Amino acid sequence: MKHSYLLVAALSAVAVSCGGNEPRKSVPEAAAVPVRTVEAASANWPADYQVTGTVEARVTATLSSKVMATVEQVTVQAGDRVTAGQFLIGLDARDLDTGLRRAQAVQAQAVSAVPEAANAVSAAKANLDLADITLKRMEKLADQRSVTKQELDEAKAKQTSAQAAYEMATARQQQSESRVKEADQAVLAATLTRNDTKINAPFAGVVIAKTTQPGDLARPGTPLLTLEQAGGYRLEVNVDESRLGSVPAGTRVPIAVDGSACEGLARVSEVMPTVDPQSRSYVVKIDLPPTDEAGRPKPCGALRSGMFGRATFAQGLRSVIAIPAAAIRENGQLQSVFVVEGGRAHARMITTGERRGTEVAVLSGLQPGEKVVAPIPQLLADGVLIGSAP
Repeated sequence: MKHSYLLVAALSAVAVSCGGNEPRKSVPEAAAVPVRTVEAASANWPADYQVTGTVEARVTATLSSKVMATVEQVTVQAGDRVTAGQFLIGLDARDLDTGLRRAQAVQAQAVSAVPEAANAVSAAKANLDLADITLKRMEKLADQRSVTKQELDEAKAKQTSAQAAYEMATARQQQSESRVKEADQAVLAATLTRNDTKINAPFAGVVIAKTTQPGDLARPGTPLLTLEQAGGYRLEVNVDESRLGSVPAGTRVPIAVDGSACEGLARVSEVMPTVDPQSRSYVVKIDLPPTDEAGRPKPCGALRSGMFGRATFAQGLRSVIAIPAAAIRENGQLQSVFVVEGGRAHARMITTGERRGTEVAVLSGLQPGEKVVAPIPQLLADGVLIGSAP
């Protein structure tokens, strides 16, 4: 048994000795990957100041009733588009109809009294004319001593009485005409009040709020519907007070409204004169729709109050390190580039900022003058040998 162990050990030693004398084989390095490179260069980009805001209607109307009455009919819902003058809400008008008929009855009575008063004036005028003629005749006869003094006095008394009767008839006629005018005004007021039971759209627009239903009691001043005028919207943004000097009224600035095709240059129409003490910012109102470079309006689609938008204000120039977007590889939230060093591609994490066309600003991870691979071949990996692409 002892000789067997010695034989195995000897064979093992021979095997090890033979293996150690055999020369090692070298592993050939992979061929260089052809790539194109660009230089990370310093560039002057506009120092834009972007703010967010909300789309608001230029004209908003809250419709309410002028009379207290029960709501009988509501013809629209929130979100409906309406035309100018369209019937929206009907109120119970029975009590007002009664008041209108009463005013019309008083008007008819007053009108019917006018001819009677006019006839009385005519009769009183005829009596007065006769009394005037008679008095003049009596005065001539008295000069001729053809009538007695008593007869002359009687003629004067009749003329005075006829004059008084005429003046009274004239006053009654004027009162009758005044009553007709008052009745006309009462009928007009009753008619207008009756018409207030029908609420119509003051302009074409969209119903954004409905706060009443049939059967509700409408009170004067209580909101029933809220409308926004169609085609008149603004983007209202908050601008920090320190930047207000760079946002004068009349400036055309780039805007974009999410959820619509509203994008382009829009005019700053108003800068509010007061600052919000909480946010230390001013409200800047920008007219919509925007226009193109030639000033022609661009279609915005269906705008609504409350939509989210952005405006960009120019703040001079700033220096950035810019590289093509094709030089960046994205993996989730991580961004990296391949920097060329010693003939090899080395992966490096970077932080990016604003994008302008095909260029991206690099905030950290690169220095001006460094070369990066762009575009990145699909199989390129860290440390791979690279060559120049044709």
